[in-house]
Amino acid sequence: MRNKLIAVFYFFFLSINAFAQDSSRLEFEQFMEWVRLYHPIASQADLNLRMGQMEVRQARGGFDPMVFGNLDQKEFSESNYYDKREAGVKIPTWMGVELSGTFEQNSGTFLNPENKVPTSGLFAAGASVNLGQGLIMDERRAALRKAQIYQESTEVERAKMLNELHLMAADAYWRWSLAYENLKVFQEGVELATFRFKAIKRSFEQGDFAAIDTVEAFSQLLNRQYRLQTAENILFAVTQEVNTYLWDEEGQPMALDPSINPQSLFEDFLNQPEFAELRTSVVTHPELLLTDYELASLDVDRRLKGQQVIPVVKLKYNFLTENLSEFDQSPFFENNYKWGLSVYTPLLWRKSRGAIGLTKAKIDFKQNSRDLKELQLRNKLESELNNWNVINQQVLTFQENVKSLEALLQGENRRFEIGESSLFLVNAREVSVFDSRVTLNDLASKLRVTYAKARYAAGLGFE
Repeated sequence: MRNKLIAVFYFFFLSINAFAQDSSRLEFEQFMEWVRLYHPIASQADLNLRMGQMEVRQARGGFDPMVFGNLDQKEFSESNYYDKREAGVKIPTWMGVELSGTFEQNSGTFLNPENKVPTSGLFAAGASVNLGQGLIMDERRAALRKAQIYQESTEVERAKMLNELHLMAADAYWRWSLAYENLKVFQEGVELATFRFKAIKRSFEQGDFAAIDTVEAFSQLLNRQYRLQTAENILFAVTQEVNTYLWDEEGQPMALDPSINPQSLFEDFLNQPEFAELRTSVVTHPELLLTDYELASLDVDRRLKGQQVIPVVKLKYNFLTENLSEFDQSPFFENNYKWGLSVYTPLLWRKSRGAIGLTKAKIDFKQNSRDLKELQLRNKLESELNNWNVINQQVLTFQENVKSLEALLQGENRRFEIGESSLFLVNAREVSVFDSRVTLNDLASKLRVTYAKARYAAGLGFE
């Protein structure tokens, strides 16, 4: 009769736990959305975009108009040797042409004749242009183009940081869920062992069981209490790790309330990932795109170095007039103008050719690295997809194993009811069931994390 009561309580206890619902839960999607919005790494990823914008703004400063002014006077022995005054503006342009406008007013007893201008001053407006080196690409344009490439790369760098954050947060969440599910298994085991020990102790006191049965029941209770304590410690540690991913709108860290539980490992279980879609996504993996931007930046360097083997030919021309209203009346190369032409070039170009060769070698090196990285990413993805397939099959297999072990436990309890089994065998069957459920939980957690790893290997993270 005592055996039958113990067995009936066991199945009643399992039914109660099977239908128990948590009063408060933090769903996986809610957790990931909170991480995406408020985690410091997500904020840092957004700051990357600002840095890219500031880099471009800084490079555009190379094309800012420049206002200048000069004043040069000399007085000696009560003589005005010279008084030279000049003011103007220079405007660089994207096409490599520099526009300029100046006004000069000079006087003095010993003024250099070439500096003589009308008493009211002289206006000059013109431009300088590189006809050789710098016609296609110069330092300013190269700096701006590289800054624009960097700005584009910050978008990809942001995606890379968010992908890494997604993987780390998903791993922490499902390990939290694993620790919580295992804790429930061990709590159930302790409650069953406690009830059985009390029941057997009462039966011993009434003469139905031998004293050794109480020792065995107490030993089983102590063993399960030890495992429960270990599970509690693991859950506490993992919960603290999950807390590191929770921040509020003000940028302050948050901590989970002890009453909040994770989503079940077996709820809304994953279907097979879209393998074809993941394989296609590899070509846009952030690591490959970042390498592409590095190659684009190196190509700008190559084009700039290529300009250095061209001779420098710089042409300057300015219209001259006493009144600004007369500029449209100044004929080109007929009267009231000044112009100049500068030409120079190295004889061997060893420096320029060496720079070009070095840049091309860097491009080849980076291209080889990119090809290797793409192969590694594809192989990593295939490995994760294979892991998902294998673990998914293991989950299905072990689910059947758990059902079989539970059936064996039910049978052993029936035998125990009619006196054909012993407490030792019942405990052994029960331990097998609990261990198998822990193993199944571990496989389910690995399956969830492997799915996140497969997405990360494909270059995906938050939707």
